[in-house]
Amino acid sequence: MAKKDVKPFLLRLDPRVHAAVQRWAEEELRSLNGQIEFVLRQALAKRGVKLTDDGDDTDPGE
Repeated sequence: MAKKDVKPFLLRLDPRVHAAVQRWAEEELRSLNGQIEFVLRQALAKRGVKLTDDGDDTDPGE
């Protein structure tokens, strides 16, 4: 994924959640951002959502 394809956004987290995810990221040698994206991609895959290059990432059940 090229840097120009990244969409920044503000994410508000409970400080305890932030700290726990930060520790988890460090254990897996990822950045906090990388860990959050990893978890989100896993959750999407579990739901059967396939990420495409055309921007149509809809849930097949919708």
